[in-house]
Amino acid sequence: MQANACFLNVRTFGQYGKTLSHAKPTLKKHTQNPIVRMQLNFEPFTVHKRVPLTISRGTNTGSTNLWVRIQADGIEGWGEASPFSIGATAQTYGQIAKELSALIPVLASLHPLQQQAIESQLAELNICSAARAAIDVALHDWLGKRMGIPLWQLWGLDPQQISPTAVTVGISSPEAALDRLKKWCAQQQVASVKVKLGNPAGIEADQAMFEALMPQVPLGAKVSIDANGGWNLQETLTMADWLAERGVTYLEQPLAVADDGLLAQLHAQSPLPILSMKAALPGQIFLDWHTVLMVSILS
Repeated sequence: MQANACFLNVRTFGQYGKTLSHAKPTLKKHTQNPIVRMQLNFEPFTVHKRVPLTISRGTNTGSTNLWVRIQADGIEGWGEASPFSIGATAQTYGQIAKELSALIPVLASLHPLQQQAIESQLAELNICSAARAAIDVALHDWLGKRMGIPLWQLWGLDPQQISPTAVTVGISSPEAALDRLKKWCAQQQVASVKVKLGNPAGIEADQAMFEALMPQVPLGAKVSIDANGGWNLQETLTMADWLAERGVTYLEQPLAVADDGLLAQLHAQSPLPILSMKAALPGQIFLDWHTVLMVSILS
């Protein structure tokens, strides 16, 4: 899992829980301490990448994340918090752990079904987005297990219309990138490929790597590009034209976060849809019409 984001896999979360009754939880009285309706626990775990991933900002060989668990009514929901750093914005392991610790007594009197009340507490305490995402995932995992059904079914979704998970090929030499994609194809059925570009060596290096990969992309598989802020506006426009001619579906985060003010101009001139992943800070919601063109991407 990449460090700047925490995504919920609706195919899997909540599908392993047993079918439980819908009776209201029985609360036991305690003579001294307040009633604990929900327990929050977390612990660190380290993920080591089988293959190091290089993007425009550097190479990642692994990460230490936080495994977040919410327990109530004999059910345990799982979430995950990932430290990240984008530009001047950073949420460290220490910060996330400190804020999760502070939430333990705050959430104890609430129940996982009180999601609006829980969210109000998170907002009031200005909890960082990584911790909030982990809590949100754990609450939904808990709910799916309580109902005994996967979340895609709980939300009324059609699994046949859920976009396939993309395999990722990081920045490297053309030969190494081709070898990585071949291994992905040998390991699983590949329906979508995300190619990391934004090579510090320039767009010529990006083009050489991309050209090496294309013959290995399975027939019918979608190809998208994530430059992780590695291009300026002119480079992005040049690459957008070049990639559109080669069947790419969309561009993700081509500009640095500091250049987000240029997204409207990029949108007006790019032949490809632009997906911009901003670092969502506590209390801020980004939904700019020129920033995230989800209708164009998903249609």
